[in-house]
Amino acid sequence: MLEAGNNSELPAIPGKRYFTIGEVSELCGVKPHVLRYWEQEFPQLKPVKRRGNRRYYQRQDVLVIRQIRSLLYEQGFTIGGARNRLGGDEARDDLTQAQQIVRQIRVELEEVLRILRR
Repeated sequence: MLEAGNNSELPAIPGKRYFTIGEVSELCGVKPHVLRYWEQEFPQLKPVKRRGNRRYYQRQDVLVIRQIRSLLYEQGFTIGGARNRLGGDEARDDLTQAQQIVRQIRVELEEVLRILRR
């Protein structure tokens, strides 16, 4: 879904447990109102809601949002097509998400290595 080339233009995902909608907006290159709309359109996207209906996204949510962004903006899918693609073969989706997590960890480890070499 997200190839390494597309991933490089987005910032690395910090090692936090929860992210606000503003942080996710910056991490994924998508405006907050678009994220709220996508919550209605994609059942896979379920951020935790706390006091005052504030949304808190987890790392998995950020990866799903990046997948949706890639499908819609880079691969040209419609909302319905992207929904079908994400909901289709769950085993393949799990593999793709695992690959994305491995890529993200690799980027973060390379950054740590670069800092340690200074």
